[in-house]
Amino acid sequence: MGLAAVAPPAVAQSFPSRPVTLVVPFAAGGPTDTLARILAERAAAEIHGTVVIENVAGASGSIAGARVARATPDGTTITIGHWGTHVLNGAIYKLSYDVMADFEPVALIASGPQLIVGRKALKADTLKELIAWLKDNPNGATAGTAGPGSGAHVAGVFFKSKTGTEFQFVPYRGAGPAMIDLVAGQIDMIFDQATNSLPQIRNGAIKAFAVTSPTRLASAPDIPTVDEAGVPGLYIAYWHGIWAPKNTPKDIVDKLNAAIVAALADPAVRARFAELGQEIPPLDRQSSAALGAFQKAETEKWWPIVKAADIKPE
Repeated sequence: MGLAAVAPPAVAQSFPSRPVTLVVPFAAGGPTDTLARILAERAAAEIHGTVVIENVAGASGSIAGARVARATPDGTTITIGHWGTHVLNGAIYKLSYDVMADFEPVALIASGPQLIVGRKALKADTLKELIAWLKDNPNGATAGTAGPGSGAHVAGVFFKSKTGTEFQFVPYRGAGPAMIDLVAGQIDMIFDQATNSLPQIRNGAIKAFAVTSPTRLASAPDIPTVDEAGVPGLYIAYWHGIWAPKNTPKDIVDKLNAAIVAALADPAVRARFAELGQEIPPLDRQSSAALGAFQKAETEKWWPIVKAADIKPE
């Protein structure tokens, strides 16, 4: 697998002629950056080249999106993105690019359901008790988000519609600062990526009410699903994928996909992803076409929810 594949000589045999830049749309150290670095190290070996991480943070990932959308479509500039950057942003922001039309999907790499988590001293230990507490405290309850239109914000809107609860959103400049305040007891709860919450759950700093998935997390089997906890169908997946600029030649997309698929099959990568609460999709969902179809389906599901809630950027 990799450079030995048969392909048109002018393009494929010379790829990569220089280092591949993997643009991460958030600051170093966050969940997306962590996944990118795990994947990049193994994928670089597959293409017999170098993969350089470039963190381009700001505007909920849209600065990085514009950077990659305008890049030369030769496979040497690609991006990692997720449910927020490649679905929600298109419904919330006036972008200089189209989240679907201006990228070539390369591969779906992982899916991590959100966790509904709360401060340690909150007077609720189950999801049903949390809902009851929220209904008793509609004007005082708070949920942290990574800003208007972030995954945590949209998840909270979806939760409200499913449960008939009310609470105030408190925007932060990222999931990290929100988690700091949750641990400190300054806010009541967060709808958070498992990657971000699991370390705090494991050390007892916060409590977990449910995972927004039809199945329990292998890395946290004690946390019930939303179906088990009393809110069936509250499914929210914070999935990640890799994209290249539109018009990147198909043989290069295929070569990048093959490298990523090989990396995802590596036991060490799979173990690292599992530790972070990330589920690697089955092989038939790792193709370029499968990512494109999944992104389209997610857009059709979430855009009406975002627009109905009239979610606006800051």
